[in-house]
Amino acid sequence: MYAITIPEPGGPEALVWDEVPDPVAGPGEVLVEVVAGAVNRADILQRQGFYDPPPGASPHPGLECSGRIAALGDGVSGWAVGDEVCALLAGGGYAEKVAVPAGQLLPVPQGLTVDQAAALPEVVCTVWSNVFMVAHLRPGETLLVHGGSSGIGTMAIQLAKAVGARVAVTAGTTEKLERCAELGADILVNYREQDFVAELRKATDGAGADVILDNMGAKYLDRNVQALAVNGRLAVIGMQGGTKGELDIGALLAKRAAISATSLRARPLEEKAAIVAAVREHVWPLVAGGRVRPVIDREIPMPDASTAHRVVEESGHIGKVLLVTPA
Repeated sequence: MYAITIPEPGGPEALVWDEVPDPVAGPGEVLVEVVAGAVNRADILQRQGFYDPPPGASPHPGLECSGRIAALGDGVSGWAVGDEVCALLAGGGYAEKVAVPAGQLLPVPQGLTVDQAAALPEVVCTVWSNVFMVAHLRPGETLLVHGGSSGIGTMAIQLAKAVGARVAVTAGTTEKLERCAELGADILVNYREQDFVAELRKATDGAGADVILDNMGAKYLDRNVQALAVNGRLAVIGMQGGTKGELDIGALLAKRAAISATSLRARPLEEKAAIVAAVREHVWPLVAGGRVRPVIDREIPMPDASTAHRVVEESGHIGKVLLVTPA
């Protein structure tokens, strides 16, 4: 088969479409013929040499894909060859085939094409596990999403609105904020021109956000704590703004607030399977009913993954950028 390889870490040009050995479905796994994958920030870090795959995972980038089951490993039940699926991966989505633990498979939701479904697994599992399973967002609460126009952000807006929460977002352009508003965002903050702490306090009568979903890390740590409501929960899922920040414990104690930091890729299989099962139970009916949809900016042929990485690195997109395997 062919897959995107990274002979040497570097810029987008480091991604090479090359012939590699076919994967084999081991016990408890299925082999998926990939129709599409999607670009995530973690893929960019891997390409740059900063985020190696966990032990035993595919060396090729790609944390989610969609396609059709080509083979079943020993002990797999509930799936059949030919089923249309999407999958949460530890790696290997930028390829024509990938072996996937059966617990990380999801059926293609009703109303979506196979390629569209590639935009779902990583973002839905990230949002559901952090905002709902860890931070326990409830109806009537306020969620602040940094990077509201990203793949994570566009999904977080829709899921929060679906459960009856109020949503605030930050984004860097009017166009991106307008798209967030179309998805249901109530409070719009241009982070290039406005202070999100002040804007959030103004919009919530001084209360702040009950839950914050943060992709920036160190750069926003202090202001995120300022923006939290009493009993607020800050969920950190990225470090685009650095890894080391100063935390005012006194401010955190005064608000009886909590900070969590999680990632999906290196979690044990049973934890990933539990998240995937929760997503299938709670989110898939919303997708099938049309209340939640993936936001797809564009589809790019997988051999041209370097172009897709440039688009994402430049933040010149809204939602997800997909990679489609050659016919």
